[in-house]
Amino acid sequence: MRELVADLVRDALADAVRAGDVALAEVPEPRIERPRDPAHGDWATNIALASAKSAGMNPRQLADLLAARVADHPDVAAVEVAGPGFINLRLSASALQRVLTEVRAAGGTFGSLDIGAGERVQVEFVSANPVGPMHVGHGRWAALGDSMARILSHAGYSVQREFYINDQGVQMDVFAKSVAARYLELAGVEGVEFPEEGYRGAYIIEIAREILADEGDGWASAEPAEREHHFKEKAYAQVLEHLKNVLSGMGVEFDVWFSERTLHASGPDGGATPIERAFERLEDAGHLYEHEGALWFRSTTFGDDKDRVLRKADGSYTYFAADIAYHADKYDRGFDRVIDIWGADHHGYVKRMEAAVAALGHEGKITLVIGQLVNLFRGGEVVRMSKRTGEMVTFEDLLDEVGADAARYFFLRRSTDQPLDFDIALAKEQSSENPVYYVQYAHARICAILRKAAGADTADTDVDIAATARDLVRTEAPLYLLDSDPELTLMRKLAEWPEVVEISARQLAPHKLTRYAEDLAQTFHQFYTQCRVVDPDAPDLTAARLYAVDATRIALATVLGLIGVSAPERM
Repeated sequence: MRELVADLVRDALADAVRAGDVALAEVPEPRIERPRDPAHGDWATNIALASAKSAGMNPRQLADLLAARVADHPDVAAVEVAGPGFINLRLSASALQRVLTEVRAAGGTFGSLDIGAGERVQVEFVSANPVGPMHVGHGRWAALGDSMARILSHAGYSVQREFYINDQGVQMDVFAKSVAARYLELAGVEGVEFPEEGYRGAYIIEIAREILADEGDGWASAEPAEREHHFKEKAYAQVLEHLKNVLSGMGVEFDVWFSERTLHASGPDGGATPIERAFERLEDAGHLYEHEGALWFRSTTFGDDKDRVLRKADGSYTYFAADIAYHADKYDRGFDRVIDIWGADHHGYVKRMEAAVAALGHEGKITLVIGQLVNLFRGGEVVRMSKRTGEMVTFEDLLDEVGADAARYFFLRRSTDQPLDFDIALAKEQSSENPVYYVQYAHARICAILRKAAGADTADTDVDIAATARDLVRTEAPLYLLDSDPELTLMRKLAEWPEVVEISARQLAPHKLTRYAEDLAQTFHQFYTQCRVVDPDAPDLTAARLYAVDATRIALATVLGLIGVSAPERM
């Protein structure tokens, strides 16, 4: 609809120039926006204000001239000039009715765009350390990353989802020592000293118990280094598989699981490691220097507040060194753009990463999204501990209690730059107060209407809703009958969807989908309350309203699909 209005306004100005009514060397691209107050119309443009000086005209005079040229178009119901020269337009019923046809013709691709034009984008998200269960913040980032990927794909981008496995470094050694200590305790070894910095969760005991059950107590007499190495690999594999299963349970699948270890490994010919090769690139470009035995990256060249150490004086690498090599690898794989979703504790890391990407020759091709914390509540009361284990509530605990749909939806209801208050009791509630239930109920209600209209509205009847809609809804339905306020309001809301997709894709803002889903559900519920859909005494109006109802079903299912939430046919 935005493009339709832009074309109307542009053509009106071009016609005025050709007729000699306006003197402009070039017709500018009109800026089209929605008025803040819907009472002022569907769309507004300031083209008269923007062009008046070049045309040597008063803005209001130019606006009046353009409004007169637009007013007779069949897609325009009303046009008025406001203030110093704004033009407000209201679309005709016939223009809005066409939206219904477009929705049903497009099906699940409704609102898909080509703004990405096949651009290759990688979205890296979650990337939890494989040393224990994920916290609820990881769940939020999982929902964010997966929904972003879905939105970008819908907008025409070629998207790959990636999980970076932090399987190298001190935390893995501490993990191994923790499992080994618990194993020795379970094996009856006395005087076992648990590492002071060790992981103390009950899951460590469970891992050790499984190893003892599978392999016996023979490792108790093994050399500590050999035992810890074995337990590290065994426990790491268990935790990684667990992470994959939990994420899959929320409908989040990754195309690539990238191991940090590979960045420290030499090539098959024994050549330089990826980290060393990344250093060579930066060295050749003049971005590295040595100071007090350490190797430094001159990140201040690219706007960072200070230079960063890559290799310490003792020869060990910093985490940043591996991150640089990892991102060099991403661009080597041909991605045009990289999106990283990081935890709230990574705010100070953004500038240095942007600097590194710029130094590698890919300036401006990375977007760093910082996911804020999740605060759990239950009926308004703060929740910190799991009822089952008495420990921190994990992402898996939350999924088990509220389900994947509610978890994903609630995780996406706020902008990424805002902390999220997640009320478990509300997420489980089956009422209109629960937003995901409210939206899903709108879809289920539509399916019930279609079943009833088809004479198949019984609990034990398994009906293919899509097939029912194809058979039931008349292609030639008299849509011109849909001209009441509730009907026009519903069509206006459907017409907004492509715009919502574009904004969400450009701003990486999945929360706009949940807002739209709730608005669309509310608009449909109001329509249903005021408009009788199936009326035996008005077959033509019934046909038209069934057409509108089915278009709404398709749109709701499409929105929920990009959120990653199911669209139930019964509730």
